[in-house]
Amino acid sequence: MAATAMFVEVLVVGIGFLTGLGVLAVAIAGPDNTRRLAPVADTSLAAGAALAAAYALGILVDRAADTALTTVRRRLRARSFQTPDAYAQAQLKLADFPSLTARADYARSRLRVCRGWVPNSILLTLATDLALGRFPVEHRSLLLATATALGALASAGFYLSWHTITATGYRKLAAQTAPATAPTVPSQPPAPAPQTP
Repeated sequence: MAATAMFVEVLVVGIGFLTGLGVLAVAIAGPDNTRRLAPVADTSLAAGAALAAAYALGILVDRAADTALTTVRRRLRARSFQTPDAYAQAQLKLADFPSLTARADYARSRLRVCRGWVPNSILLTLATDLALGRFPVEHRSLLLATATALGALASAGFYLSWHTITATGYRKLAAQTAPATAPTVPSQPPAPAPQTP
């Protein structure tokens, strides 16, 4: 089940990036070349090749985004774990609780999608702006401003979502795997000395 979920996550990221590349290619090719190449793209062979390419691109984009965000991720982890060894030990402890492991897997699933769609949103925005500049459309300035604003909001939203999910995941992991402390017994005041008559 976890492998299937990871496949879907990578595919979702890859399809987004491939779509951005497609829009970019259309923008570069221009209206005339796009009309000539349209029948080739509308085939089952092209769809199969696109699906395979999307999966491969998804892996690359996911790794590239993770590498780009390494410094931020380590800083967030340091807030909850003093050393990498402490984090590794917490992950080992978490494996003893299947219900918590399932929740952590779900959080990682959302994390991967948000992380991958940060560069996807940037690429789609740039490609859309370029296409609007190349193709004859009405109200070009308004469309350019709208596409750029929506793309910037999407990129920022996906980044903030990734940031929040990552920080929350580390904080919850630290709390769930913290060693239980024995309750302290309040000390009793000393008994008064017997009074001598």
